[in-house]
Amino acid sequence: MQKLLVVIAGPTAVGKTDFCVRLAQNLNTEVISADSRQFYRELNIGTAKPSLDELQGVKHHFIDSNSITEKIHAAAFEAYALHAAESIFQEHDQLIVTGGTGLYLKAFTSGFDTMPAVPAGTREAVRAIYTSSGLAGLRKIMEQEDPVFAATDDMQNPQRMMR
Repeated sequence: MQKLLVVIAGPTAVGKTDFCVRLAQNLNTEVISADSRQFYRELNIGTAKPSLDELQGVKHHFIDSNSITEKIHAAAFEAYALHAAESIFQEHDQLIVTGGTGLYLKAFTSGFDTMPAVPAGTREAVRAIYTSSGLAGLRKIMEQEDPVFAATDDMQNPQRMMR
């Protein structure tokens, strides 16, 4: 039988969890959470995690799976979700992925290019430039090192420029 992936996306507190639990029960399947905060065990306020009853009624993946001390990013989620999906599809013909983190959903459905490792000290060096020279310092370096980015992207966003 052909496998079916159902993606339910939307902002926090619109009823995704309740809908997905009911759908998963009807489809006899499991749910992968694509939420960038629900996987942290220590974050319970403002994350709208599934309730204990919902978790006991339907198996959920990536809920309370990691500590806030661990570095988790979209590429790590992609690897986790693809592995979980492969496992789920061995036992079920349908799978539900749900969440409000668009980057995580994109990572799972479209994938990411492999990113090179950042050399030790690079992040600190870039932050030091921002601390000493501000946005103007970042702009100057960006214009020299990546003129395409400098001409097309958000040169007012220091976080994006530092990344």
